[in-house]
Amino acid sequence: MNGTLEDLVASEIKPLGLELFELKLGGSKGRPVLDVRVDREDGEKVTVDDCAAASRAIEIKLDAEDFGGRRYVLEVASPRRERPLRNAKDWRRFVGSTVVVTSYVPSDPAGRRTDEVEIAGVEGDAGQEVVIVHDERGDERRFPLAAVEKARLAFHWKR
Repeated sequence: MNGTLEDLVASEIKPLGLELFELKLGGSKGRPVLDVRVDREDGEKVTVDDCAAASRAIEIKLDAEDFGGRRYVLEVASPRRERPLRNAKDWRRFVGSTVVVTSYVPSDPAGRRTDEVEIAGVEGDAGQEVVIVHDERGDERRFPLAAVEKARLAFHWKR
């Protein structure tokens, strides 16, 4: 196949208004499993129709490239409710959302900490972003995006 698998998948879904969020290749050599997570470029929620269209487009290209000897499993889905936040674009997109964030700020007396907070904003130039969050009491906290070790959207089942 020409290029990387990620490039192939990304190029097939881009005309559909989708972007590649994550790609995992598993299974076996004889029956690979390609797990593709897509997101919408416009920031809206990914629909079943989006996933179906992406699956068809990717499948046509994989078959043309003879990926997996025509014996593969393709799974296309959204990033899920507890999706990870990986960059400033994600943080900006989800302002107002509740996230679980693990950060390490050497000047913070707590050191490494994991908190559930609401994203209030992101400031600063590329590579120097500062995240602004509010805790459950409404207190504001600011820390460099670079100090974030991991973050994901929080999801709570309604009772």
